[in-house]
Amino acid sequence: MATTTGFLPTVEAEVAAARRFVSLLELEQEMLTKGEVDHLLALVQQKNELALTLATLAEQRHQALAAEGLKADRLGVSAWFAAHPTASRARAAWSSLLSIASQARELNRLNGELIQMRMQHNAQALEALLGTHNALGLYGPDGQNTLPSGPRISDSA
Repeated sequence: MATTTGFLPTVEAEVAAARRFVSLLELEQEMLTKGEVDHLLALVQQKNELALTLATLAEQRHQALAAEGLKADRLGVSAWFAAHPTASRARAAWSSLLSIASQARELNRLNGELIQMRMQHNAQALEALLGTHNALGLYGPDGQNTLPSGPRISDSA
């Protein structure tokens, strides 16, 4: 069997990229929590670029496993570790990668909830400003009350 040369550096590179991705997710969460949304577009671009890097590294890992005749899944990784029992550094890197990926999933889920809350808040504010539900009894641009009503007394006079 081949040595750990292809698998280990790829997983270590994945760990480094995943840590950077988690940092971006944490920054995104901070921005969303504080309402500092002005720089979110640039952050999304960085996240997308890093996601592409992570996908490329995952493909390299899959190729390293395939080079040893293993599947590109958890069973393949388990088989790789069984074939390389002394690869403690690779095992530690893989464990770190799984932990960081779990952290990233949770941060992404929470950020999605924060975004949803912000969107609901913005929609409610817009409804209040535009009077789309007429719930606030605001006045329209003509100075008339926007509450739905039947014919006015003055309309029949």
